[in-house]
Amino acid sequence: MDIINPEGLLSTVIWAFFASIILYVAIRAFDLITPTDYRGEIRQGNVAAAIFVSAFIISLSAIIISVIVT
Repeated sequence: MDIINPEGLLSTVIWAFFASIILYVAIRAFDLITPTDYRGEIRQGNVAAAIFVSAFIISLSAIIISVIVT
């Protein structure tokens, strides 16, 4: 009796790696497209920039998850 399905575990690891790469590329593309240096703004303590970037990352993660699941 297998408690952990090896095929399911491998599939999950592969999809998580793939999703991480997509998220990284999308964030880099966002940094290149937008004229504002959000990383610099966050380092200076700009809370609005941090909220904006975190909302972008959360929404992008939701899109990636929904694409992978379907």
